[in-house]
Amino acid sequence: MLKIAVVLFWASIALFAQNILSPVLQIEVNGTAKDLTLHKNHLVIGTDTGRLQVYDYISKKFVKEVKIPDIKDFTGETVPAAVFSADYCEGRYLLLSDSGEGGYSNLWLHENNQTTQLISPKDKKPLIKARFVDKDHIMLSYLSNEAALYEISSKKELYREQLTPSKFSDFALNEDHTKAAFGCESGVISVIDVKNGKLIKNLEGINKDNVYKVDIKKDIVVGAGQDRRGSIYNLKTGKGDFIQGSFLIYATALSPDADNVAFSMDEQNNISVYKVATKEKIATLHGQKSTLNAIVFKDETTLFSASDDSTVLMWKLN
Repeated sequence: MLKIAVVLFWASIALFAQNILSPVLQIEVNGTAKDLTLHKNHLVIGTDTGRLQVYDYISKKFVKEVKIPDIKDFTGETVPAAVFSADYCEGRYLLLSDSGEGGYSNLWLHENNQTTQLISPKDKKPLIKARFVDKDHIMLSYLSNEAALYEISSKKELYREQLTPSKFSDFALNEDHTKAAFGCESGVISVIDVKNGKLIKNLEGINKDNVYKVDIKKDIVVGAGQDRRGSIYNLKTGKGDFIQGSFLIYATALSPDADNVAFSMDEQNNISVYKVATKEKIATLHGQKSTLNAIVFKDETTLFSASDDSTVLMWKLN
């Protein structure tokens, strides 16, 4: 009996040492959460039911919802337009959605309770992601892995640059929106100057296949790889390393100071959090039930995640 007790004791110690954490808040959204951004205490969530929902995690309630028009799918049936990108800047909300026409996209701007269409299928733009650079400029990504800077006031692209010949996967802006990291199916991560679209550096050699998600903070660039590698690059030196996962890594995010990095590292949809400098694992976040679509940090110890269902979760590392 004593031997069994000792074994159980050390097993419990080992489990505690792994620091397996549960969510501190669960948010149910209208539809599947396809995108997630954070602005102060507001989560801006894009769903596949044609909605942008704004949730205040302090008051724990939804404070705004924007609904865009339904579309017709290839069979002619009326369906909600999935919102692929949702963002906010200085009173303006941004929605990038499916148009149902030829693989082209709709881009919407919502301000003062009015929604305006900036881009329609007539413009023939197969856009995949959009983010505010500032109140008048939007970074756009094309399926062909082209980066474009769109000016709202003139409704024109100031530039459009081809980054690699490979299919686009994801992009992220750095903390002051001066740089953007673009991932693609070849495994190369291209970092550009947002102002002019010029290439700063191609980061390559770590991921050998599609990079599903990327992030960039403080000149640290991370990639979530189909090859089960969570890549970590130093932009200044161009050198990189990786953390090995046990399954396809669908999502990643850096904390604001780039001290911590989160990867979805296994088939159970757990999120593993590591110290960037040492690659030491500091926590496993357990509770997400579907494939991760987005992870975003509020600070060094608070983060949110959205998966391919109606659940957004909040986590605390301490």
